Amino acid sequence: MASGGLQLLGFVLAFLGWIGIIISTAMPQWKMASYAGDNIVTAQALYEGLWMSCAMQSTGQIQCKVYDSLLKLESSLQATRALMVAAILLGLVAIFVSVIGMKCMKCMEDDQVKKMRMAVFGGVIFIVAGLAALVATSWYGNRVAQAFYDPYTPVNTRFEFGSALFIGWAAASLAILGGSFLCCSCPRRETSYPPSRGYPKNAPSTGKDYV
Repeated sequence: MASGGLQLLGFVLAFLGWIGIIISTAMPQWKMASYAGDNIVTAQALYEGLWMSCAMQSTGQIQCKVYDSLLKLESSLQATRALMVAAILLGLVAIFVSVIGMKCMKCMEDDQVKKMRMAVFGGVIFIVAGLAALVATSWYGNRVAQAFYDPYTPVNTRFEFGSALFIGWAAASLAILGGSFLCCSCPRRETSYPPSRGYPKNAPSTGKDYV
């Protein structure tokens, strides 16, 4: 029963991580304009994401523009897009595979070993999805940090980490942690011992001795 509870906990954590990856991918706040170090007074805040760039006015009005051409984008941004989309698709596959292997489901009840292996396989896919999202967000964040500390970057074009990056890091961690819990439901191999050889029993004495 404890293994079933751990399995359910892992699935919930991984599912929440998958939802977080979707939210992070769709958000435009992957990086936000930085005004640190200079007393710049501006009436708008600038954000850039994987799919669009946005400007929020002081009145609260937000104007966003979708990137026009895919080929004009930086290769790092295209790679980040691909990794996040791959993480979402892998997470979707992991959900279906893990649900089949859950102990609370009635699928494949005839073979419990295969059922547990399905749950473990789903956990492995969740871990791969979390790692893909973690690589994408960390890579993007590293490029933002490098551009921020580059002395040749103009002050008005420096950006800081946006909220989508933090959500992506948290979501990737949940997916990896949940997948690890699912992998803990791996069936243990039972050691099989050869059947013991029986020794012939002596026939009971009848009390009659023959000479």
